[in-house]
This record gives sequence, structure tokens and C-alpha cells, in this order.
Amino acid sequence: MTSPELTDAFIEAACVPMDGSPHVAGTLDRAHAMLAEHRTLAVASVHTAAALGNDSAVRQFVQVDAANATVKGGPYGWDALTHLCFSRFLRLDKQRSDGFVASAAILLDSGADPNTGFLADEHRPNPTFESALYGAAGIAHHATLTKLLLDKGADPNDGETEYHAPEWFDNRPMEIIVESGKLAPIGLTTMLHRKLDWTNYEGVVWLLDHGADPNAVSHWGARALDHSIGRDNALRFLEALLDHGADPGLATADGVNAFMRAAASGRADVLDLFASRGFTHELQGDAAFLEACARGDAKKARELADEDPELIERVQSERPDTLANFAGAGNTEGVRLLLHLGFAIDSRSHHPGSRGSSALHLAVWRERLPTVELLLDHGAPLESKDPAGDTPLGLATRALTEMSEWTPHESTAIVQVLLQAGADVSAVRRFPTGSPEADDLLRRFGRTS
Repeated sequence: MTSPELTDAFIEAACVPMDGSPHVAGTLDRAHAMLAEHRTLAVASVHTAAALGNDSAVRQFVQVDAANATVKGGPYGWDALTHLCFSRFLRLDKQRSDGFVASAAILLDSGADPNTGFLADEHRPNPTFESALYGAAGIAHHATLTKLLLDKGADPNDGETEYHAPEWFDNRPMEIIVESGKLAPIGLTTMLHRKLDWTNYEGVVWLLDHGADPNAVSHWGARALDHSIGRDNALRFLEALLDHGADPGLATADGVNAFMRAAASGRADVLDLFASRGFTHELQGDAAFLEACARGDAKKARELADEDPELIERVQSERPDTLANFAGAGNTEGVRLLLHLGFAIDSRSHHPGSRGSSALHLAVWRERLPTVELLLDHGAPLESKDPAGDTPLGLATRALTEMSEWTPHESTAIVQVLLQAGADVSAVRRFPTGSPEADDLLRRFGRTS
């Protein structure tokens, strides 16, 4: 017999973390070690069997007592299908994939609810419901299990599935959800915006081709062009949106349209794109000044500032993230002009995806080498930290290997210029980086651990 305390501990090791860490965090090391020492864990209960995708054991449990398909247990009070869909083994151990699908089919055929799940208390002030479908499609990104749940009646409109299924670069689970015909239009909009977050061009185009409305307003109050500019997407993303009917002249509830957002983000290339597609909008006041800065037009910018002596101070006060936005966009000449006009070099982003990151952090993460060099020449703080605790050098080493919306970062040039500028090597929190060239640079500049 395996004690309840041991099976609970195993489930904690085998399933997604419930301590506030991301659900994709962690490894199977502890679970494997426990299995090696206590082989009976694999058949200790329907819950441990489901978390392992042990279909023969799951079948035996429900044959003995059909109530095992729905009974709740374990440290979190989940049913077996929830343990299955939120299992780390499902996400990380591909050799068990067939067993997981077979186990889920047994549970569903025996009465398990395809819309089962749990309330996540770490979401405050209101707990959110995390469904089995979210676990399959949004965490494990398991296409076959996603389709099985949908075929058995799972509803993808739970607020989490639509948001997380588009993450990563495997689009098939997301596509299966859309193809099911069950997704509400607002969910399709969420998916489109998340694919813009991930700079996944193929996913963006697929969603547009399958009915996503680029002019729809998202839960966050933005249209796709607004969101794309805010994420500093490459020009081809905005071209795809325009190809599918996006209108840059449409304002959101704040009265701001895509022309204004492009100017405030330093995206002169976007303004040129709009013009080339026949969209025109004459910017006025502060927006006209920002457009001049985005275009590197010092003469126009100074004329506007001379006409309105409070303009620069007002823009800095109302848009303190302006220089950070320009730096993230890689608009080196725009950054140079802003610095000459007196904008603060320690500007930090206010965008939800990069809130609190300095201009130098953004230029580093988005691999804007000329902008990094300019900021360093003007004394950008080398040891300032972003909200995650990384210095620009620490972020540069992470960017070489870490999966992100800006993957891949293949150059070590930014690491080198930061080191040459005197960045503190000891501030790098993760080492080695996984890049032999970067690791060699760090060692040569004094990192010995």
C-alpha cells in the first residue's frame, strides 16, 4: 500500500505547480525519483494513473468502480481528468502521449466531464477557472487531446484556453479549437492578439484567413493594428492586417488611432506603410511632434517645440515612456533626436508586455544593436534592473537562448558591446548562457563561476 501522503506528494511533483509559478515551470526530476523508489505510485490511485497516462491502470480503476471517473482526490481535490490534463508528464514526456489520449477517452466514456477543471486561487481578487481543455491546449499544447476534449463537448470559451492556446509556435492545437466552430468571436480576437504577442506570422495569417476580424476590439480595448504597434511587430505583420481589412483610422475608446500610436512608438515605417496603402491622417499637436521625431526630422520637431514652449515638458510628463518606445522599435535616429531635445535616457516602458523595462533593456531584448550603442554612448545606466531583476547584460545573455517573442537571438554582438562598456559580469544571474561565444566572452571578462 502507498500512503495518501506519498501519493499526494507525487501528484504535486507530477502536475503543474500550484505555488504561483508559471504552469510550464519545473521538470519531472522529482516525480521520476519518486517513481524509481516507489513503483506502486503508478497504480496507487486513478489520480496517479491519470497523471502518468497509465491507460491500463485507469481502465482497471473505472471497471472496478465507475465512480472513479469523476471522484475527486489528491492534494488539490481534482478529478482524474484534471490531473491528466495538468500533468507535467503530458507536456514533457512525449513517449506517454498515446497513453494519455487513451486514458482521457476511458475517463470521458465513463462519465468524466469534458469541462472539468479547478478554480485557481492565485488569481486575485477573483479566482479564475482553469479547464481541462486549457491544460491540454494551452499548457501541454497537445493537439490530439485537444480535439478529443472538444469532440466530447469541451467549451473553449473559458478565458484561459483562448489566451494560452496561441502561445508557442506549434499552431495545431489553436487551429483545432477554431476549426471546431465553438469559439466565440471575442475568443478569436484574443487569439489573434496573442499571436501578435508571439510575433508568429504564420499563426496571425492563419487566424485572419479563418475569420479573425482585425478591426475588432479586444478584451484589452485595442484593435489588432494598435496591438501590433504596441508589440513592435515587424512590418509584414501590419501588412497582413491591412491585407485583411484593418483600418488604421479607427480610434479606440481613448480616442487614439493607429496613426497616433505609430508616431508615439517611433514607427515611421508604419506611417509610410499606411500612406502607401492609401490611408491618410494629418496628425496634430503632440502627435505631430512625435511623428517628426519618429522620422528624425529635427527641423520640424524644433519648429513645433518653438511654437509651443511647453510641448517637450508636456510630452515627457504625459508620455514618459516615449524614448523607451523609440528604443524598442530600433529607431536610432529618433532616439538620437529625443536625447538632443532633452528626453530622459532612463525612460521606462509602460506597455503591459514590457512594463518597467528601460530603453536600454528594450533595445537589448529586441536586438537593436545600433540603438544599444547609441544609448551606451549617451550614458545609459548599465546596471539598472528590469522588473525581473535583470541588468541589460543579464537580459542580453538570456536573450541568446530563451524562448520568447523575439526568438531567436543569434548574435553575441550586444553582449560584447555591453561588456566593453563596463557592464558588471557578476550581475548575470544565469550562467552558462547556452551560447559558446557568449560564455567565452563572459569568462574573458571575469566570470569564473
